[in-house]
Amino acid sequence: MDLQLVGKAALVTGGSRGIGRAIALGLAAEGCSVGICGRDLDDLNRTAGELRNHRATACSIIADVGQEDEVERFITEAAATLGRVDLLVVNAGSNAGERRFIDSTPQEWRRTFELNLGHAARAVRACVPHMKRAGGGAVVIIASISGWKPAPYPQYGAAKAAEIYLAVELGRELAAERIRVNAVSPGSIMSPGGDWDSFRDRAPERFEQFIERDFPLGRLGTPEEVADVVTFLLSDRASWISGAHICVDGAQSRATPSAW
Repeated sequence: MDLQLVGKAALVTGGSRGIGRAIALGLAAEGCSVGICGRDLDDLNRTAGELRNHRATACSIIADVGQEDEVERFITEAAATLGRVDLLVVNAGSNAGERRFIDSTPQEWRRTFELNLGHAARAVRACVPHMKRAGGGAVVIIASISGWKPAPYPQYGAAKAAEIYLAVELGRELAAERIRVNAVSPGSIMSPGGDWDSFRDRAPERFEQFIERDFPLGRLGTPEEVADVVTFLLSDRASWISGAHICVDGAQSRATPSAW
C-alpha cells in the first residue's frame, strides 16, 4: 500500500530511541524528511545516521521537552531545516515521583503532567501555523494503556488519560484547519535497554508470570508494531480517522505486574 508520504516533513519528540526511534525510521522509509529531538547527543546522532541511511533529510536537536520553551525551539529549528511541517508525533514522556499515590508529592504530579500533557499541548500549538501553511497536517499523540488500565504511578496514568482526551478534542477543534489528531496507546513494549528489558533481567520468574497472566499473544510488543500503526494514521490513507484513540497492546489485560 502506498501511504503517500513521500515529500512530507515529520517531527518526532523523543525520537532518538525506543518507540520514537522506530516511528522516525518508519516515516523515513516511507519517504518523509524527519526531525527528531532528545536529550542524549549520542542517541540523537546514531538515529540521525540511521534516518539518512534511508536517504531521508534528517535533523536532530537536543531538547528537554519538560523544560519551558524547549519543544517550541525544537519545532522552530526543525521547521527551518526541513522547510515545512506536515506531521507531528508527540512521543516523549515520562513519570516523576513515587509509585503510590499516598507517597507522591504535588511537585511530582506537576512535573509528570508537564512531561506528558503539557509538552503535548505545546507541541501541537507550535506546529499548527506550519501545518496551516502546508494546507493541513496530521498529529499522533503517544499515550499509554496506563491511561485507562489502573497501574502504579497514578500521576502517570492520569497524565496519559489527559493526553487521550486532548487528542479526541483536538481532532474536532482542528478539523477546520484540515489537521487530523489521534492518540495511540501502546501496551508493554520490549526494546533493548528499556524498562521491560531490565525487569526481565532483574526478575525473570515474575516477568514470565506477567507474560502468562496478562498477554494472550504470549509476548510483549515491539516498537516497530507501534510505529506501523502511527505511520498509517499519519498518512492520507487514514484521512477519515481523526479524534480517535487506537490501542496497540495485543489485548494485554493489565498495564504492569501487581508489584515491581
